[in-house]
Amino acid sequence: MNENKLMNKTIKVIQIIDSLHPGGAEMMAVNIANGLYEQGVESHLCATRVEGSLKNNIANGVGYLFLNRKHTLDIQAILKLRSYVTKHQITIVHAHSSSFFVAVLLKIVKPSIQIIWHDHYGNSELLHERKSFVLKFCSYFFKTSIAVNQLLLDWATINLHSKNKKYLANFAHLNTTVEKKTFLKGIEGKRILCLANLRPQKDHLNLLNAFKIVHQYCPDWTLHLVGTDLNDQYASELKEFIQKERLQAFVFIYGNCADTFEILKQASIGVLASKSEGLPVSLLEYGLVSLPVVATDVGAIRNVIIANKTGILIPAANHLKLSEALLNLINNKDTSIQLGAALHIFVTKYFSKEKYINELINRYQFV
Repeated sequence: MNENKLMNKTIKVIQIIDSLHPGGAEMMAVNIANGLYEQGVESHLCATRVEGSLKNNIANGVGYLFLNRKHTLDIQAILKLRSYVTKHQITIVHAHSSSFFVAVLLKIVKPSIQIIWHDHYGNSELLHERKSFVLKFCSYFFKTSIAVNQLLLDWATINLHSKNKKYLANFAHLNTTVEKKTFLKGIEGKRILCLANLRPQKDHLNLLNAFKIVHQYCPDWTLHLVGTDLNDQYASELKEFIQKERLQAFVFIYGNCADTFEILKQASIGVLASKSEGLPVSLLEYGLVSLPVVATDVGAIRNVIIANKTGILIPAANHLKLSEALLNLINNKDTSIQLGAALHIFVTKYFSKEKYINELINRYQFV
């Protein structure tokens, strides 16, 4: 074991996340826990409310705790977490998204822990609408807050009371050992993939309107929507649109899938049509497999997609521009290959797991 890993052995940290259903924050929590373990850190992960398919992605050497928290002030769950943290002599609690409240309750009953809060807020274009009274109060208990893009860091600087505020861009990592279970329909080499949970901020309706135009010119291409389907009103609107426009044989909804790497390998173009974002992990995953990408200019996406160099960047909520960009990639194979290759180089250079984990460890050492 090298000197750095021996030094890292003194760090004992637990990632806290509400759910292990696939999503950007959830994936980051698991990837961070695994990455820390690989670098010699005593690493743990706690799911507070529900488990999910991402549990299968947790490395064998990472400690795991499920709280099964039933309500906001679940004292039994907090005491269970305190017992686990005490037993393993954990000193750093790295809370993701809304799990900050659990971390603060833990600190009240175990004051010696230090809280790092990780802000993955996806609606960074709509921060003025953010409900944050409880978060602002709880931030008095944070040692450090981490933002995934500059907009969130600027917001934290004005609104939060944590002693330190840092910007740390997401990284991407694909688990290549998960068995292939998802088989995308349609013709190989003619599949457009949108890897995003079915939520309003992802603006799938904009994408569907764009694909309707694409389908008129390229009827053999198909669109594949992979991400958690809550079967709510938003999902119903999407399904109704697909039926109304008679696109059932060309647009497919797969729901929650764990074999992301295998899905990406079957795709030809990656797309994100979001109205708002932080820094989407799916965008970085597109880059890892060299997919040519069309994405909207929201959040920190422009930090990854440099217009016409690493992908095509378009304005949000504009299905005409989106369809035009998709048709551009479909009709210009050489351009698609070049953009995909450039994105791969860019992501592996600037958003690597190794770079991220080393920087995070350095910050842990000063907590």
